[in-house]
Amino acid sequence: MKKIKTSPLLPEEFIVEQISDNEANIIAYPFETGYAVSLAHPLRRFLLSSSVGYAPIAIKIEGAKHEFDSVRGMLEDISDFIINLKGIRFRLKNDVKEAEINYSFVGPCEIKGSDLINEDVDVVTPDAFLATLNEDATLDFTLKIHQGIGYVPSEEIRDEIEEGFIALDAFFTPVRKATYSIENVLVEDNPNFEKVVINIVTDGQISPLDAFRNALSVMHAQMAVFSSEISVQAPATIERAEASEEIEKLTARIEDLGLSARSFNCLDRSDIKYIGEIVMMSQNDLKNVKNLGKKSYEEIVEKLEEAGFQVGQPLSDETVAVLKKKIESE
Repeated sequence: MKKIKTSPLLPEEFIVEQISDNEANIIAYPFETGYAVSLAHPLRRFLLSSSVGYAPIAIKIEGAKHEFDSVRGMLEDISDFIINLKGIRFRLKNDVKEAEINYSFVGPCEIKGSDLINEDVDVVTPDAFLATLNEDATLDFTLKIHQGIGYVPSEEIRDEIEEGFIALDAFFTPVRKATYSIENVLVEDNPNFEKVVINIVTDGQISPLDAFRNALSVMHAQMAVFSSEISVQAPATIERAEASEEIEKLTARIEDLGLSARSFNCLDRSDIKYIGEIVMMSQNDLKNVKNLGKKSYEEIVEKLEEAGFQVGQPLSDETVAVLKKKIESE
């Protein structure tokens, strides 16, 4: 007789298999039959559509008025130059979201991606070819580089840029490839459980693992509208939170703070048992604890800071859920 379940098996194994700097396999198992593809498919969509990257959105070239123009002494015409430019992948430094970068080159020379690196911008495709200049050529141009997601056609950018700039199709997505495969895995002599292997290849702007973290974050944010409405808390999330060092400190008894007898008794009489309960209180709530004087308040604040916390400190939803669960079980 088939075993009757009241909830699906929760996957426990998570492995990151680093193939190269820009490629990795994300592996998780075991899933119930059909669950692996249900998670892998939307994650793949988020990886391809929501990963944050950088791209040039406009260019102004000295002596050129449009993309079908040419520059004296440059072998490539402007349209070929722009095609080559799209093959160069940029990354702005210091977490800057947009920048306007000026470049100037004098021939004879062959310009590659590595020649565009400066104190404001890095290039993750240094060997990508851009243009060839003759010995009497001068090339001056300005790039507008922005952070974004997905693909934005030049038609949607054209009205937003200054006169003299040529709008470019913006390919922001740093994920070159995201595929997944589903394999069978054995669990307690049952071969019908599943393992998902998600292969991620990036262009170097971000690592595959960072791209995966971003996809998970976006997926969670999109689904949060449902959980906030009906207060759903994933059991696995609570279990992970319960095991954290922060939770261990917050669920410690107030005795561990080393308070004076007067301060401890005030809290104890108000049925405050755990350090986390004080952290979740506002300053006014703590000051209004019955018979708690100014000196006792200051002592509690000081001892709490020694433990690494503050009164009224913001805590994650997962942490608050674990604390409330602990308090209710008292």
